[in-house]
Amino acid sequence: MAPLSVAVLAASAEADHHNPPPPPRRPVIVLRAFLFLLAYLALGVTFYAAFPANFTSSNGPTHPIVDALYFCIVTLCTIGYGDITPASPAAKLFAISFVLIGFGFVDVPLSGMVSYVLDLQEHLLITAIKNPRSARKHRHNYIFDIKKGRMRVRMKVTLALGVVAICVGVGTTLLRKVESMGWLDVVYLAVMSVTMVGYGEHVFKTLHGRLFASPWLLVSTLAVARAFLYLAEMRIDKRHRAMANWVLSRDMTVSEFLAADIDNNGYVT
Repeated sequence: MAPLSVAVLAASAEADHHNPPPPPRRPVIVLRAFLFLLAYLALGVTFYAAFPANFTSSNGPTHPIVDALYFCIVTLCTIGYGDITPASPAAKLFAISFVLIGFGFVDVPLSGMVSYVLDLQEHLLITAIKNPRSARKHRHNYIFDIKKGRMRVRMKVTLALGVVAICVGVGTTLLRKVESMGWLDVVYLAVMSVTMVGYGEHVFKTLHGRLFASPWLLVSTLAVARAFLYLAEMRIDKRHRAMANWVLSRDMTVSEFLAADIDNNGYVT
C-alpha cells in the first residue's frame, strides 16, 4: 500500500505541476461596490428630482432626471462646473454629505479592480513557474515582467495614458455633435473636464450633452487618477532601481562586510 500511496502522491504532484491554478475571479466586492454606487446615485437623483426648487441652473433645465444625474456625477467627481448649484441650506447639506460619502463608493471599485489585476499578474507568474514552456514562450512579453511577477511599470503608464487619450478623443468627437461648439472649445471642455478642473465657462447645456457627460465624466476622471498613480509608481520604481544599482556597484570595506553578517556565521546572504 505504501508504494501505491507514493505513486498516487507523485501523480498528483505531477498533475499540479502541469495544470496551473485557474485564473482569479473578479472580486465580489467590486460588483457590490458598483451596485452601491448605482444605488447611491439613485438616492441623489431622487433627492434632486423631489426638490428641484432647491437647485438653480444657469443654463435652464433640460430634464429633471438627466439634470439630477448630471449634477450628482459632477459633484461626485469634484469637477464643479457651477452651472447647477444648491440654492438652499438643505441642498447644501445634501451636497456636502453626498460628495464626502461618495468618495468611498468610487474608491472601492477602483481598488478592487487593481487587486483583480494584481491577482491576474500573480496567476501568470505561477503559470510560468509551473510550466517552463509557457515561461519560454512569454520571455519576451512586453506587458508582464515574468521575472518580477508584475506588469511593467512603463507599460502600465502607457496603457493608462492611452485610456485617457481615448476618453478625451471620444469626448471631443461627441461634444462637437451634441453641444455644437467649435473644435477648440470642445477640446478645451474635454480636457478641463477629464482633469477635473472645470472652470465653468463651457459646460454641458443640452439634454444629449448631459446624458453623454454623466458616464463619460465618471470613467474619464477615474482613468486620469489611475494614470497619475502609475506615473508616481514609475518615478518611485526608477529611484529604487537607481539606489539598488548604486548599492550593488559600490566598493565595500571589510568592516562593512562584517557588519552585514548579521547572523555571525561568516557568510553574507
